Amino acid sequence: MAGLTHSTDGSLQAMERGSTGLRRLFREVAKFGAVGGAGVLVNLGVFNLVRQVTDLQVVRAGVIATTVAIVFNYVGFRYFTYRDRDRSRRTREMSLFLLFSAIGLVIENGILYAATYGFGWDSPLQSNIFKFLGIGVATLFRFWSYRTWVFRALPARGPVAGSGPAAAGRKPEQRVP
Repeated sequence: MAGLTHSTDGSLQAMERGSTGLRRLFREVAKFGAVGGAGVLVNLGVFNLVRQVTDLQVVRAGVIATTVAIVFNYVGFRYFTYRDRDRSRRTREMSLFLLFSAIGLVIENGILYAATYGFGWDSPLQSNIFKFLGIGVATLFRFWSYRTWVFRALPARGPVAGSGPAAAGRKPEQRVP
């Protein structure tokens, strides 16, 4: 960053790391949104297909659709959104993913259940609106839980011992505009 001054305490580097972290979070949210958006289409598509070709009750159709979307989303999250995350404990990852996905399934279809059986809103349009609303609320929970517990970040790599200006016996340079 030409023209910027910084102290020898590394405050500019901390600012750069913060902006890099923000960019990483933005990319993560964008990738999560891309996979999630495709998952919403899968979810709503399966939901409406099951409702059209079977006599299943609306919430059962919702649960089937959510389950199909969970499988679709796992593949997308593991191999696209979080491909750079720790893969060493796949059984733990899958168990937590299924646990948090099941909680999301209850949130998502609980909203559909309340609208359908609590308020009697069960026309195809109303069912789709509340299915979509349930997906949205459950997505907030899923984003937090997946990134916090399921697809954990690998530990940050610090500077290698014996490298940098201090190791060479030099003081960090201070740039002046």
